Amino acid sequence: MLKREDLIKNPSLAVEKAVGALCGLAIGDSLGDAARKPENQRDYGITTDFLPGDSWSTDDTEFALLTARILLETGGEFGIRDVERLWRRHVVCEDELRRGGLSEVEACDNLRKGIGPPFSGRYNAYYMSDGAAMRSAPIGILCAGDPDRAAALAQTDACISHYRDGIWGAQAVAVAVSLAMVDMEIPEIVNKVLSYIPEDSWFFAAMERMRGILSRASYDINDAWMPLHYELFSTHRSTVAEAIPEVFGSLLLSHASFKEGLLLAVNFGRDADTIGAIAGAVLGARYGLSQIPSAWVEKTRYPSGTCLSFTKGIDICDYGKRLGEGIK
Repeated sequence: MLKREDLIKNPSLAVEKAVGALCGLAIGDSLGDAARKPENQRDYGITTDFLPGDSWSTDDTEFALLTARILLETGGEFGIRDVERLWRRHVVCEDELRRGGLSEVEACDNLRKGIGPPFSGRYNAYYMSDGAAMRSAPIGILCAGDPDRAAALAQTDACISHYRDGIWGAQAVAVAVSLAMVDMEIPEIVNKVLSYIPEDSWFFAAMERMRGILSRASYDINDAWMPLHYELFSTHRSTVAEAIPEVFGSLLLSHASFKEGLLLAVNFGRDADTIGAIAGAVLGARYGLSQIPSAWVEKTRYPSGTCLSFTKGIDICDYGKRLGEGIK
């Protein structure tokens, strides 16, 4: 296992892993969105590659780029008001959040009413969603090997749109990416993540349920696959207590390579774009850009601005490089 100091001394490795994490997120987002489409499931059963045609992105990638921009503009030292300022500049101004999550839509409504963070997240009917978790991977990149700092910044970012489980989910992802950046093994990452989740929370209970499912199945995908779906099911598929344990369950079942681990995650169904995005960020941080199929990187490198118009045409590799260079 590496230390943060190792990445500081080896900036090329830091950039390799940072770009891998951000590209992995974008790939998982788009491939998960494709895999859950009825026509793809009808024609292919499972999705193992992109089809010909234009690339696209969903709110997962585009909100992650918003978090990345906050980090880059503040050097990773941001507060609640910095988050609010960027949201007002790039999110609230949208006439409508096309394909945006309900938690983000409601946060914008609160901001327009003059309700700022943290109350814009607390007074939110969807505060338990995975909308903050999907965007917190860039925090883990910049906080490589420093999970406490990653958790603190994730809370600051998440509170504009989330509360309780919604914040803890964001912290879990930021911590996981932070530890993957320094090559911690996936089972150890999951154990460490659990230490940041309150034990009396729904999220913690669901994580423990996920681990029980895998243990009873002896970590066999064939025996664990269906129980991971029906035993973690909630009526709102984007709930942290459903989606994030599914991410970690997929990663525990398959993580021998970026491609192998990601293909299991994106074919999970349910909130597949977010499951794929988070799994892709963790795997990308662990294995680095060189272990990701280059065609996938180029396919998803420039977001479509489907949700946040400012992201259209951003070079994800450049953002990842700048985040990697910021590890100091």
